[in-house]
Amino acid sequence: MLGTIIGIEENTVLIRLNIELDKYQSLINLHVLMEDSAHKIVGEITDIKEGVAYVNMLGEFQNNQFVFGVVRKPSFGATVKLISKERIPLIIGVDNYKENKDLYLGTSPIYDGVKIGININQFFSNHFAIFGSTGSGKSWSVARIIQNLFEKQRSIAYRASIFIFDAYGEYHNAFNKLHDMIPEINFKTYTTNTHFSETEILKIPLWLLSLDDIALLLGAEKPSQLPIIEKAMKLVTIFAREEELVIKHKNDIIARALLDILSSGRPPAQIRDQIFSVLSYYNTKELNLETPIFQPGYTRPLKQCIQIDQTGKIREMELITTFIESFLADDLELTMPDGTFKYTLKDLSDAFDFALISEGVLKSDKIYDEANVLKVRLHSLLNSETSVYFDYPEYITRDQYIRGLLTAHDGKKAQIVNFNINFVDDRLAKNITKIYSKLLFDYAKDLDKRASLPFHIILEEAHRYVQNDNDINLLGYNIFERITKEGRKYGVILGLISQRPSELSETSLSQCTNFLIFKMLHPKDVSYIREMVPNITNEIVKRLRILQPGTCIAFGSAFKVPVIVKLDVPNPAPESSSCDISGVWFVDRK
Repeated sequence: MLGTIIGIEENTVLIRLNIELDKYQSLINLHVLMEDSAHKIVGEITDIKEGVAYVNMLGEFQNNQFVFGVVRKPSFGATVKLISKERIPLIIGVDNYKENKDLYLGTSPIYDGVKIGININQFFSNHFAIFGSTGSGKSWSVARIIQNLFEKQRSIAYRASIFIFDAYGEYHNAFNKLHDMIPEINFKTYTTNTHFSETEILKIPLWLLSLDDIALLLGAEKPSQLPIIEKAMKLVTIFAREEELVIKHKNDIIARALLDILSSGRPPAQIRDQIFSVLSYYNTKELNLETPIFQPGYTRPLKQCIQIDQTGKIREMELITTFIESFLADDLELTMPDGTFKYTLKDLSDAFDFALISEGVLKSDKIYDEANVLKVRLHSLLNSETSVYFDYPEYITRDQYIRGLLTAHDGKKAQIVNFNINFVDDRLAKNITKIYSKLLFDYAKDLDKRASLPFHIILEEAHRYVQNDNDINLLGYNIFERITKEGRKYGVILGLISQRPSELSETSLSQCTNFLIFKMLHPKDVSYIREMVPNITNEIVKRLRILQPGTCIAFGSAFKVPVIVKLDVPNPAPESSSCDISGVWFVDRK
C-alpha cells in the first residue's frame, strides 16, 4: 500500500503516504493504481507536499487494457499502489508491437528500459507539431523519428513520400547515407545554392503555377491587383507561341490603348504626348512611331501625323483614328494557361507589359501605380539570380513533375525529398514553400483513389511560412490553413517544426492533433501553447521549462496519456549544433 486517499479535488486525488520516502529515489511522475471493487483508476504523481501525494487522474484499466479518461472517481477506501514496471507499457508504450503498424520514439526517463512508441496511423495520419527553444532537440527529434521509420528490420516504408523544407540545410547529413544502409530507401535533395554543383538546383516549371501562385510570387497585396496578373497570364498563352499570332494580339492591344487616348477628350498636347509615350515603350514592327501612313500623293510616318498645327489641334485626327482601327482584331479570344505548354519569365514579363495598356491602367494613376509595382517586381525577378529557380529546361506536365520529384537517380522510388531553401530570403522561401505545398495538395486532390499516395510536408522553422498573413484577404484562403483543414482526407499531412509557436497561424495550429514539445522558455510561447494546444494540462506546462535537451513531452491522439520521452541521438545527426566558439578562438601556444 502506497497510502490512503484523503481528498479529491476536481481531477486531483490527495493521498496520505504511509511509506518511508527516503527509501525511494523519486515518486514524482510515477503512475499509481487506485483500485476498489468496481474500478481500477490510473493516475500520475505530480507533486508531494508534507507527506501528501498529489495524483492527477489519467484513466483506468478495463479488461487489462488502459482506457484514457475517468468517468467515476475512486472511492476513499480504494487501495493505492504503484503500478508495476511490467504493466507500465500498457499506459505509455505500445501493446503487441508490430513493425508495419507501430514506431518506437524513444525511451522513458522515468522508467528505465521502457520504450515509448506510437501507432503509425494515429500519428502520421494527422497533422503534428514539434516545438522547442533553440538547442532543445527539435531537429534531432525529426531526424531520429524518420530514421526509426526507415530502419526497421522486417518492414520497409517503401511508398512513403516525405517532403522536408529545410531552412538551414541541416538534414542532408542525417539522411544521405540511408540508401547505403537500406538499398530500397532513397534520399533526394534540391538546393537553392546556385553555386553548388554537387546537388540539383531547385527548379519549378513556371507554367504549373496558378494565378494565386504568381500573385504571391510578385508580392501582390490587394485584390485589385489580381485582374492585371490574370490578363498577363491570358496573354502569355499567345506570347509563348507563334510569332504571327503574337503580333496580331500586340497590335490589337496597342491599337485599343491608342484609340482610348484619342477619344479621351483631353487637350491635344496631352494626347500627343501619351501616344508618343505608349508607342515608345509598346510597339511592334507593324505598329510604331515610324509606321508609314499612306495618303494619295505622299506617305508620312505616324509620328508626323500627330503633330499639332498652328490652331492647337491635331489636324489628322480622323486619318490616325481610321489607320489605328485597321489593327483591331475582334476574333481574338484569350484563356488562362492550363499547363499544356511551356512559357518563361521573359514571356510572362512581355505579356505583363501589354496587359498594362490592355487593361487601360494608363488612364488611372492609382491603378497604374498598383499594377506597375508588380511589373517592376516581375522585371527584377527576371533579371535576378533567383530567376534560375523558374527556368525549367523542358516542357513537363504537373503529374510528370511531381512523379519526378519522387524518383531517385536510379529510377527507383525516393521516400525523402529535401528542399534546402537556406540560400534565398524569407519572402522567396515562403513563396517557394507555398507553391510546392499547393502543387502537392492539388495533385493529391485529383488522384482517382483518394489518399492512395500520402504526402507528408515537414516545415522546419514553420513560423516563417505558416503565418496569419494577407493571403486570406488577397486570395480568400491560406494554403497551409487549407491543408490543415482539408488535407487529412486526401493524405496531405503537415508537420510544423518551430521555436516560436506564437508566430504560427492559429488556424493551422488548432488543426494539429499530435505534439512533441521540448524545452520552452519564452513566456509568450509558453502562454500561447497553453491557450492554443488542445488537451494540454497545467502539469505539462510546468514541465516545459525544465526539460533536458533531447527530452520532450508528447501527447495527442497517438498517445494514451501525456508522456515524457527521451529520444535517442540520431545517427548520423543533422548539422544543427551550435558554433564551437572555443574551438575557433583558441590555438595551442608554440
